[in-house]
Amino acid sequence: MELYLRWLEKYDLQPGEKSPLGLILCTEGSREQIELLQIEKSGIKVSEYLTELPKKELLEEKLQNAIEQNRMKSNNSQ
Repeated sequence: MELYLRWLEKYDLQPGEKSPLGLILCTEGSREQIELLQIEKSGIKVSEYLTELPKKELLEEKLQNAIEQNRMKSNNSQ
């Protein structure tokens, strides 16, 4: 994927566009492996997706955690 992103950046990027972003979706992933590969430095993002919908309470908890993390990031960047 990194090769493809670099090709896009070199040959297909239009003036004013940001560098391309690659997204890898997986049902499960090893956070340690992802961290060790340092792929976030190359414009590639890895995300997990659910194959079954969890209970409503768990979804609400995850949503609240995501909101709180974004608030903290926003406050730290100011």
